[in-house]
Amino acid sequence: MSTEFSILSTFLLFLFVIDPFGNIPILLSVMKGVPQSRQYRIIVRDGVIGLVILVGFLYFGAQFMQLLHLETESISIAGGVVLFVIALKMIFPSSTPKEKSALMEPFIVPISIPMLAGPSTLATLLVMVKSYPNDHSDLLISVFCAWGVSVAILFCAPLLNRLLKEKGLAALERLMGMLLLMMSVQMVVNGVRSLFTHTLAVL
Repeated sequence: MSTEFSILSTFLLFLFVIDPFGNIPILLSVMKGVPQSRQYRIIVRDGVIGLVILVGFLYFGAQFMQLLHLETESISIAGGVVLFVIALKMIFPSSTPKEKSALMEPFIVPISIPMLAGPSTLATLLVMVKSYPNDHSDLLISVFCAWGVSVAILFCAPLLNRLLKEKGLAALERLMGMLLLMMSVQMVVNGVRSLFTHTLAVL
């Protein structure tokens, strides 16, 4: 990721962090017993709620960071470290099965939170808001596109599960993890470079 804002790279970053392919097994699990026609309505409803949460963080995240007196460099470095850990977990997933929710119709959890607007996605959004305070409209486009693609993938979860099987979904998740790993390292590099530049300017 370059220091100049890019809608495409930011869209990809959010898409990798949301990790819709990795969420497909969880979605299929929580939707067991729910009629398929009802499943689509649930995904759309909770998807819209997730978008509202993301947009809320987009426009009020800066005030949150000002309240905590957080600087751009520290946010960028911390965000890069968090994404690095997330990417490692995507590339080397735990051998223990993912936790399954109770067999009841999902509402907000787990589709809105944490699938679409989880802690890692919101933390990444805070990083981008702090790093690019004058690009809210372009950032909104990136968030909306990543959200739209993620919801579309979740919408097609039964079909993708039949086509790709468990190994295919795992391969896609690892590929997204590798790309996210490279982006996280670049975020740390940008933060450290900016920190040294500001320090030298003061000296």
